[in-house]
Formats: sequence, C-alpha cells, structure tokens
Amino acid sequence: MTHQTLQERYQKKIRPELEKELGIKNIHIIPQMEKVVVNAGIGKAGQRPNFTDKILPEIIKEFSVICGQKPSLQKAKKSISGFKVREGQVVGLRATLRGRRMYDFTDRLIKTALPRVRDFRGISLKNIDEEGNLNLGIKEQVIFPEIEQDVSNVDFGFQITFVTRARKREEALELYKKLGFVFKKN
Repeated sequence: MTHQTLQERYQKKIRPELEKELGIKNIHIIPQMEKVVVNAGIGKAGQRPNFTDKILPEIIKEFSVICGQKPSLQKAKKSISGFKVREGQVVGLRATLRGRRMYDFTDRLIKTALPRVRDFRGISLKNIDEEGNLNLGIKEQVIFPEIEQDVSNVDFGFQITFVTRARKREEALELYKKLGFVFKKN
C-alpha cells in the first residue's frame, strides 16, 4: 500500500465528505486550507553577543528545516530603547506556506510534532476564531523530529496560523477534525 499525502487525502476523501455533510453544492466554497503562516520571535536572543554571526544563522537553518522553505526576516521599524531594539534589527522570522509545502508541514505537525509535546491533550477550541482560522503556539522547536535536541544550541518558540476558506467557524472545525487535528473535549 502506498503512503497517501495529506493533500491527496483531502482531494480524494475529505473534500467529498465535507461536500456531502455540509450540503454544499458549489465546489468553490467547500472549506479548504488556504495557507499556513509560521512566525518566530527572536526575543532576548537578539541581545546576545555574536547574534548575527552565529545565533541568527542557526535559527534560520532550523526554521527552514521545520518549514521546508527559507523564512523572511522581520526587522524592527523603529528603535525602542525600553526593549533594547534598534531600527533595522532582526526581531523575527516569518514563512507563509501554500500548496504542497503547507500540506506537508501540517501532516508532520499533526502526526509527529504534536504527539511529542509533553502532556498534550489536544488543541483548545478557543484557538479557532470566528473566520475559522486556527492559531497555535509552540514553545520549543525541538518537538519536530528534524531538529536534534542535543545539537540545537538555541531554543525558540513560534506561532502557527492555519488560514481556511471556510465561511463559518463550525465548517472550519469540521475541516480540521477531518485533517487529523486533535481537539480537547469540553
């Protein structure tokens, strides 16, 4: 038996099920994932010595391995002395995943990364907004098997936003459940 990707499973199984269950006649309004946005803040690591020489390239490398593409650097728009931030200083990383990379990332997150989170009992339903977007916060990048815990020198967390084309929160929730996301039971 061949391994079916999440994208193939969505096209062949999940999409027809959603069409039937939600009673949607127009195929263009069936709930579908549009993009996944992954953000990571640099935080206090940006104030460490040799940040631009050693730490930043390592964070970019690990972030790229996790996302499957090189992130864009988010720079400070203006200096804020209270936060010890200078204008133009790198304060975060962002990657927007679409298409195959989006489905591959989502599949790895659901099947390998989230089960490795200690005391994971599911995602809270409060993480889904009214438009059907799911927001997750990950405290450490080492939950992904591609990152070796012993080798990694820098710990950083990141936020993941799953953006859908769903019209209602309930439709998006149904899509997420069929994709394999595990939610907490109230």
